[in-house]
Amino acid sequence: MRIGILTSGGDCPGINATIRGVCKTAVNHYGMEVVGIHSGFQGLLTKDVEVFTDKSLSGLLNLGGTMLGTSREKPFKRGGIMSDVDKPSLIMQNVKDLGLDCIVCIGGNGTQKTAARFAEMGMNIVSVPKTIDNDIWGTDFSFGFDSAVSIATDAIDRLHSTASSHKRVMVIEVMGHKAGWIALYSGMAGGGDVILIPELPYDMKNIGETILRRLKQGKPYSIVVVAEGIQTGSSKRAGEFIAQEIEYETGFETRETVLGYIQRGGSPTPFDRNLSTRMGGHATELVATGQFGRMVTLRGDEISSAPLDEIAGKLKLVPADHDLIVQGRRMGICFG
Repeated sequence: MRIGILTSGGDCPGINATIRGVCKTAVNHYGMEVVGIHSGFQGLLTKDVEVFTDKSLSGLLNLGGTMLGTSREKPFKRGGIMSDVDKPSLIMQNVKDLGLDCIVCIGGNGTQKTAARFAEMGMNIVSVPKTIDNDIWGTDFSFGFDSAVSIATDAIDRLHSTASSHKRVMVIEVMGHKAGWIALYSGMAGGGDVILIPELPYDMKNIGETILRRLKQGKPYSIVVVAEGIQTGSSKRAGEFIAQEIEYETGFETRETVLGYIQRGGSPTPFDRNLSTRMGGHATELVATGQFGRMVTLRGDEISSAPLDEIAGKLKLVPADHDLIVQGRRMGICFG
């Protein structure tokens, strides 16, 4: 078989490890030929490809970013390059012209929707979920999430010493537009006193009372972890808005830190390297056995897969009864 592989959407730690897992399994175990497609679906529009060898896949396991490059080209939406062309039809023709028996695509929610649409058109396609936000439906964890949580937790750890020294409230804004998985996991791991996520409503008076109560208990500083996607009713960034509101409510000197794209860069954690390797290998197994139109998943400790049409268009949000939230509340952590 001759298969193509692409990465689409935002970068995150573990993409290169996944490319390595797919391609080394394909070349060494199944004797397949692998073609790397540059710049996501844009590369399928322009036939920007290269043939991989086992040697060209060396050094990828701990490398951040994506060696194939990426783009946010969405072939089923108007705009972008070749806006006057029927992009889906052109891509289907180019896949045929390149002699590709299957496309393996690595990407987030948008990529899963695009993959599902191409599967409906008859393309042989297999996908691997990629997001630091951990909000892709059907899989317990996506690679990149553990790395992002590790980076955010390290930042929270460092803010504790500054907050304690200056007797301040420190607000740290982490990624998560619609889902608060990073804020929840890093906030709990980093000892946050207040954790705000998009899925749960919050009341500034409750937050202020939590901070003042800590002062009465002899704790003159607090750490507030905020997901960027919480509702503020303001044009300000979430971290800035919450910091100003806390200062108004409590009179405490409050500072905010926005972690931003630092969460998406650098080497993947050992957990993400192993998850990427397992998911990449399973994607190749799906290709070899002709199980197309599916996304690789992690459920419990088992690598499996699910139909793309069941996953596309769905978000995995933090449930209000998640055990970390339940346990956090029992310990006195404020969730709004």
